[in-house]
Amino acid sequence: MTKADKTAQEWKGKGNEEFNKGNWSEALDCYTNAVELTKEDNADKAIYYKNRAAVYLKLQEYEKVIADCSDALKICSNDPKALFRRCQALEALERFEEAYRDARHIVLSDPNNKSVQPVLARLHEIVQERYKENSRISSKVSQMLDMAFNMSIDREKREIAMNNLLVLARERAGAEEIFKEGGVSRITKLPKVETSEEVICSAIRIIAELCTNNVTRTESIVRDVGVPWCLEMINSKHKERVNASQYCLQTILNAYSGMDNKPGSKPDKTLCEKYKKEIDTILSCLLYSVTNRTITGLARDAIIELVMRNIHYTALDWAERLVELRGLQRLMEVASELEEYKYESSMEITPSTRTITSVCLARIYENMYYDAAKERFNNAIDEFIKDKLLMPDIESKVRVVVSITTLLLGPLDVGNAVVAKEGILEMILVMAGTDDVMQQKVACECIVAAASKKDKASAIISQGVNILKRLYQSKDDSIRVRALVGLCKLGSSGGTDAAIRPFADGATKRLAEACRRFLIDPKKQKDMRKWAVEGLSYLTFDAEVKEKLIEDQPAVQAMIELAKTGDQSVIYGVVTTLVNLCNAYDKQEIIPEMVELAKFAKHHIPEEHELDEADFVNKRLCSLAKAGVTSALVSLSKTDSCNSRELIARVFNAICSRQEVRGIIVQQGAAKALLPLALDGTDKGKKQASQALARLGITINPEVAFPGQRIMEVVRPFLNLLSPECSALENFESLMALCNLAGVNDSVRKRILQEGGFQKIENYMYEDHDMLRRAAIQVVNNLMMCEETLKYFEQENDRVKYLVILCGDEDRDTGMAAAGALAMLTSASEKTCEKIFDSKDWAESLRFLLADPNGDLRHRGAVIVLNMMKSTKDVAARLIDTDIMEILMALSKNENAQNESVHNEKVKEMATAALDAAAEWKLIKRNVAEEEPSQGASNVEHTD
Repeated sequence: MTKADKTAQEWKGKGNEEFNKGNWSEALDCYTNAVELTKEDNADKAIYYKNRAAVYLKLQEYEKVIADCSDALKICSNDPKALFRRCQALEALERFEEAYRDARHIVLSDPNNKSVQPVLARLHEIVQERYKENSRISSKVSQMLDMAFNMSIDREKREIAMNNLLVLARERAGAEEIFKEGGVSRITKLPKVETSEEVICSAIRIIAELCTNNVTRTESIVRDVGVPWCLEMINSKHKERVNASQYCLQTILNAYSGMDNKPGSKPDKTLCEKYKKEIDTILSCLLYSVTNRTITGLARDAIIELVMRNIHYTALDWAERLVELRGLQRLMEVASELEEYKYESSMEITPSTRTITSVCLARIYENMYYDAAKERFNNAIDEFIKDKLLMPDIESKVRVVVSITTLLLGPLDVGNAVVAKEGILEMILVMAGTDDVMQQKVACECIVAAASKKDKASAIISQGVNILKRLYQSKDDSIRVRALVGLCKLGSSGGTDAAIRPFADGATKRLAEACRRFLIDPKKQKDMRKWAVEGLSYLTFDAEVKEKLIEDQPAVQAMIELAKTGDQSVIYGVVTTLVNLCNAYDKQEIIPEMVELAKFAKHHIPEEHELDEADFVNKRLCSLAKAGVTSALVSLSKTDSCNSRELIARVFNAICSRQEVRGIIVQQGAAKALLPLALDGTDKGKKQASQALARLGITINPEVAFPGQRIMEVVRPFLNLLSPECSALENFESLMALCNLAGVNDSVRKRILQEGGFQKIENYMYEDHDMLRRAAIQVVNNLMMCEETLKYFEQENDRVKYLVILCGDEDRDTGMAAAGALAMLTSASEKTCEKIFDSKDWAESLRFLLADPNGDLRHRGAVIVLNMMKSTKDVAARLIDTDIMEILMALSKNENAQNESVHNEKVKEMATAALDAAAEWKLIKRNVAEEEPSQGASNVEHTD
């Protein structure tokens, strides 16, 4: 049906019908059609706006409620319904003063309106309290501003004042007051006269907090202060100041785009369109700053990271715009820099700069979704390389080779395509054959990078082997170690297949020993140790090398210490080595039938080395954990490379599989590092990190493993593992961890339900696999302590019926959990007591529970029967009409209960209480003649 098929009034009528049925989206469409069909601003259009606002109110889209009510009020001022709905939306957004204003207008225009009276009273109290609070905050802000900018006061007091202002800026009222008092102008001038880095960092963070989720303040700050101030602040050699400035710039972008810093946050398209010019300006400023020769290496890294974080289509989708603004050429300029190669116009870079640039280039290329975009990317790269090659000096040739190496570390296909171009390979090989150390070094690095995919760079590999062997004889250690890595890379071409040995027996061990010497020698520069670890990352495919390395404590410790530096350029080598030591890579499933088929076809069959069997792997995992590998992984996890993050998650998950070292892992900060890995990255990486968190949550008290707010944040990763795409082990471990979480407190239980956890967990209650079904029931059992869980069972469904059936499950623990859940349900809800009768075998299930030899199960059965007996007379009557009555009498007369166990004593008490409840309903009566103290309270007979 098209919009024009009905009149605006008919659409309104249809909308009212859908609204009354609770079909919000259908009602919304109807009222929108009515609004769009009414061209003039008249009373009818005001009604359509009001009605649509009512739908938005139900959908909790409060900004849209305010917009529609405001439009209605422009047509019909003082309309009580429009004012009231806008008042409700404003209150929900905690804009209490504005909500109070609307409530007062309603009372002034309609004094007899009773529905608004309690709202007005509530808002009046809130507004008064906020007025007092604002007065107090105003005084505090004024005092702190005076103290922070008084240069005659000692430094420590100024630092305290700035920290207090930062705390105040995080609160709405404090931020408003700082802004109103002209704090922005004073704060942004402070770095010119301030010498304390702590004060300057606090000043930058205050500006960021003022911009957080407030586009109006952000517009004013950018207009008055400008993006150049942020870029000026980021240009520092102090890591903390650089981080604060980077955060400030991202916060400004978030304010313009509607994003936040949480994983999974997406921009608001409307906001992005509105502030397109401002966002574009920031991108341009960042790109021009990338090649600024006057900024520090730390600042350059931070700016490239900032660009990279906003490249993806789920963020600000900067990729194609960046190519248009010639951003690729600027990034390639940075990619061609060498830290040790200084000349007049060189840029300052850090050991991490080229790695960060390669990741950024890879991210941009990933976002070139169609052929024309990829072609533009390739053309920009080709243009940069041609321009450099046209220059006659050798420096330009060196820079070209360095940039190609960076490409090979990022968008590999682009790098390989460049190497394959006429003359490039020859140039690299000629440089490798010279006597100039710098040329040898960069050429060697390029050969090593190009050897990543043998099938795509066979030419460079075949010609490069002899060159690498010759370079390994060099007297310069920096050349030798690079050549060594190249040889290691070629020696690992067989991967984990024990049957493939590219080099002669013993050659791999000799290469590993050479790498070890470079790694543990304290006299060697960090750059050489980094290359040594990269060599080991290839050699550790060999199980014998793994065993040799894990027993070499100095080498393991040197590798961990190198990782703790946080240098982005060491990530690949360290993490790949750790993945190999842990056997945390994807393993191909070996199907016996396929093996036989391969033998028949005379195909090669991969063989696993005996040193890669479970016992050896587990020993290696424990050794790494005890050596402090967690601290290294925490340092490295700050990378923006999705592939590196996945590898880190794999290592974490592997060491978390060993229960005996989980305590050490938690102590060294694994949970904090794993959370972002579980929420953002590759699908495999997120799964690995989520499973690692689940394993920690199974063994260790969740309140210890995930302190504070973290206990809420781990809920989503756990629930993400409850997917058919995950393995049964991942499902099971997630359910076990959720069971422990659900036992912590009601806030955690509510969070599980809010994240849609009940439906996901419930799916596993119907699994054929005993352990999965049991684990799911145990989680539901713990969730029963939350009142909101009851609603799922009180609805029209068979959930209670299924619990009754599960009480008799062959698996004792499953029956125990189901009976426990049913006991809690029946104690809190009369309706669920009635729903027990939905199961045709309800009586048999209750008999089974009451007669079970297990005291726990019998106790739960007695609780269920007691709850049912107490619920309603009809429910009690149905119980009395069965032989459950006789079982209760027998249980209440158990003379040995006290001597047998605590459970038996409790069961006796429950049975007696159930009979007492039946007597109170007058369904049974006591035999007064026999009611002696010694006989207890269990002599009963039926009434008519």
